[in-house]
Amino acid sequence: MSDDLTVLESRVDELIDLCEALARENRMLRERNRSWAGERADLLERNEVAKSKVEAMIERLKSLDGE
Repeated sequence: MSDDLTVLESRVDELIDLCEALARENRMLRERNRSWAGERADLLERNEVAKSKVEAMIERLKSLDGE
């Protein structure tokens, strides 16, 4: 009976350690996800700025061609 309790206690301790490790990993992954989301938003904004500049250049070239 004592051995059963020791085994059970050991397994519970392993589960607690596993839960703590998974919680740490989950926090790390959530932070990484937030970071990537911020980077994505920044890249999308830069892309829009570049697109606007290219479109403006095209319009200027068209107007020069028409003169």
